[in-house]
Amino acid sequence: MADTPFLSRERMALLGQLIRYAITGVLASIVNIGIYHALVRLTGMDPNLAWTCGFVGAAATGYVIHGQWSFKGHGGRDRQAMRIARFAIVSLISFALNSLWVWLLVQHMDLPIWAPYPPVLCVTPLLVFWLNRQWVFE
Repeated sequence: MADTPFLSRERMALLGQLIRYAITGVLASIVNIGIYHALVRLTGMDPNLAWTCGFVGAAATGYVIHGQWSFKGHGGRDRQAMRIARFAIVSLISFALNSLWVWLLVQHMDLPIWAPYPPVLCVTPLLVFWLNRQWVFE
């Protein structure tokens, strides 16, 4: 009986995408959180408005890097306008979920401004990875 590989080629490709996605996500999250934190701390801006500003910077960063690196080799690269529109929709879903975390934890529960970081960094990315892989960069 021949030895079978521990992970199939398809699973290795998925694992590679997930790792690249996580690295890119950390970078985009640093952009988002950096803008958010700076605007709240330095200007006293409303937390949800500051989160919106951070989101715009992170979304732009994420689209370029995910398209060029995270999902490189996955799906076709035609229909650029459709991919941008779908990425915008997924980004808005991500934004809405993360805004919910900010509102719930910072404004409603009056927790510190860093309280949304755990769900923003651990919960939302899993949903967004799946949507990007299955729908945006198909």
